[in-house]
Amino acid sequence: METSNRRYDIDWIRVIAIGLLLIYHVAIGFQPWGMMIAFITNEQSWASLWTPMTMLNVWRIPLLFFVSGMGVYFAMQNRNWKQLLKERTFRIWLPFVFGLFSIVPVHVYIWQHYYQMDASYHADPGHLWFLGNIFIYVVLFSPLFFYLKRNEEGKLARGIAKVFSTPVGLLLVVGAFVLEGLIIKPFPYEMYAMTWHGFFLGMLAFFFGFCFVFSGPGFWNMILKFRWMFVVIAVTLFIIRLLYFKMNTPVYLIVVESQCWIISVFAFGYKYLNRGSKTLTYLSKAAYPVYILHMIFLYLGSMWVFGLNMDVRVQFLLVLLITLGGCFASYEVIRRLKWIRPLFGLKMNAHRLKPKSKSTRFNSNSM
Repeated sequence: METSNRRYDIDWIRVIAIGLLLIYHVAIGFQPWGMMIAFITNEQSWASLWTPMTMLNVWRIPLLFFVSGMGVYFAMQNRNWKQLLKERTFRIWLPFVFGLFSIVPVHVYIWQHYYQMDASYHADPGHLWFLGNIFIYVVLFSPLFFYLKRNEEGKLARGIAKVFSTPVGLLLVVGAFVLEGLIIKPFPYEMYAMTWHGFFLGMLAFFFGFCFVFSGPGFWNMILKFRWMFVVIAVTLFIIRLLYFKMNTPVYLIVVESQCWIISVFAFGYKYLNRGSKTLTYLSKAAYPVYILHMIFLYLGSMWVFGLNMDVRVQFLLVLLITLGGCFASYEVIRRLKWIRPLFGLKMNAHRLKPKSKSTRFNSNSM
């Protein structure tokens, strides 16, 4: 079983995944269909952005669910089930409810104002739907996860570790996601937000993420061995999807491509990112508040930049910089206000604003 709680690579992957989410959301504003999903959309499109967007779209959200399941494993190490549920209630459910009533309505209002609609108050999960799902998964899987923790030498625990230390485990993962796709029949496959597809796909990824770290070094050494094979398969299937199938790609090919991208990220992260730094410590703590706030600053930046007469690529960069700048400036304020911190998923007591050393632990507040 995984015994070390120092897994910098998983924390790096979480930070990178949230960074990709921000970039992806900025890119939506430069697609002609952006307004259909309530984004402020530039009249000047950047069509070529769709190629990297469609590559990311089949694995960026599932990756976050995998990481969230891994985070629960590490959070359990020094907590019983009551402590875990209490901690997750304050770190996930509270920011979700706060955001539903106080954050999402703000960027909805900005969208209404930009398109000269009648202003109205909308309490809605919006981009925070992910948090609601994660909290439900924690509640659902806690009995099983704590059973495995208490019986790490039992047959079930040993069986999980053995299976996921071989490629057979990955075949089971792919099979489960294919079955979900065949039963739910999502179209497009990438429609995750507030859908049954997103719920069950997230649940599978959350569960398997836990299993991956629970299995210990055997899993990580196995994916490290085959990492280049996963990359080749993912790239090949993406090219086939892009050039041949387009929107009609069979679900089993999308699943295989998605899982190969995800396992590749974990394998290369395990090899190259398993080291801590002050930068990681800072970004790991900032990632959650940045995720919660980013749509407000994205919409504010879009509202201003889209009215400027300049090259679309410069507009993209400006919106991205405004979004990041606004989020991190807000984080600098939030992390210093004791009673505000919990609303953004941070512990009430900041302890020290600067880390004591260059080392860090895997962030157990992973979403």
